[in-house]
Amino acid sequence: MLKVIHSDAGDSSATKQLVAHLKAKHSRIDILFVNAGIARIAPIGAVEEDLFDTVFNVNVRGPYFLLKHALPIVSDGGSIILTSSAGAVAGVPGLSVYSASKAALRSFGMTLAAELAPRGIRVNTITPGPVDTPIVGKMGLPVRPAQMAEMGRLLIDKIPLHRQGTPDEIAAAARYFASDESRFTTGTELRIDGGLTLG
Repeated sequence: MLKVIHSDAGDSSATKQLVAHLKAKHSRIDILFVNAGIARIAPIGAVEEDLFDTVFNVNVRGPYFLLKHALPIVSDGGSIILTSSAGAVAGVPGLSVYSASKAALRSFGMTLAAELAPRGIRVNTITPGPVDTPIVGKMGLPVRPAQMAEMGRLLIDKIPLHRQGTPDEIAAAARYFASDESRFTTGTELRIDGGLTLG
């Protein structure tokens, strides 16, 4: 049975409460998939502190303190999966803040893999390229549907496989990292981007 608990990913006190709830109900976490994230498009000259803080609170601060609060109840031998972005490894104009926040998650993945190895906890990172989800419509772009479609076509032209990814393809990677099939895999990054970051 699916259970959903509402929590604010950008509020470290909310993540602490979430972990306390999970501890009370289930006592431990075997698999932790840190997948929340937001994006805002703005060239550096248009970035204000509130935009920067909002993106970093949700994409960096929230996940970091969620991990901190959760680690005492993550099972030895458990699996932590982080979601980065192809933007963290390929310069994309207008996405400096978002890309930097996702690069931080890649760094967390490598560092925490080393730090948590004595407990047998695996930490791996999924790095998606463009995926067909509603996030594009929430990036603060004042564009019409026809403009969005044109932007999508231009982006797809840059992807060697000439399409966006699907949520199911990202979920398949998460299932792999969560399963015993990846029991000898930690500190790695799996790019699911249709070849966007080749070369």
